Amino acid sequence: MLEKLNERLQLLRPQRFTHLALPEAAVLLPIVERAEPTLLFTRRARHMSTHSGQVAFPGGKREPDDPDLYTTALREAEEEIALAPQYVRCLGSLSDVLSLHGICVTPWVGIIPPDLPLRPEPTELDTIFEVPLHYFLEDNRTHTDVITVDGRAHYVPSYHVQGHVIWGLSAMMLVELLAEGFGMPLDIYQRPTGALRHHPERPIPRTRPPSSRGVLR
Repeated sequence: MLEKLNERLQLLRPQRFTHLALPEAAVLLPIVERAEPTLLFTRRARHMSTHSGQVAFPGGKREPDDPDLYTTALREAEEEIALAPQYVRCLGSLSDVLSLHGICVTPWVGIIPPDLPLRPEPTELDTIFEVPLHYFLEDNRTHTDVITVDGRAHYVPSYHVQGHVIWGLSAMMLVELLAEGFGMPLDIYQRPTGALRHHPERPIPRTRPPSSRGVLR
């Protein structure tokens, strides 16, 4: 399964938003190489003043000293979950995703060994958890969020698993991973069957917001 994923991602030509003057960030989608591979997630600490309890992949904003966005993803993963960079086998990147806060986020897919001594950074996160890849490959969404951005509807799956909710930006990245990496017939711009949950329309900010550092949600 993972070798086929590697082959498919090597052929992917990710979309880049280089024409937009927006702050940059990167996240790591860590696939744990178990007998039944899993995808690793983090949850933002409940005591945080913003986005508390939200689920995401480890990652954050690019620092001036980061030579590239893959470095950003590795640095943030080490800071947030104590994942040493040498344990990550990079398979490549997915397409850029624009957050509703006006940040251009580049996702990177990497394979990591099982049972590493990972731990959440308590000032930002309260837990790390894994979900078997087959859960997403079976499309176990509870519903689809309809997020309209600049007049265009995005159909984003929402998953309720192990007491966590995986939706929004992380789920958008998941759609491309599943479609391009595993050949699932998913398209974020095509209306799927099943229950829909509509959200208020929001524009994408076109200017740089004040500089801030932290976990993206």
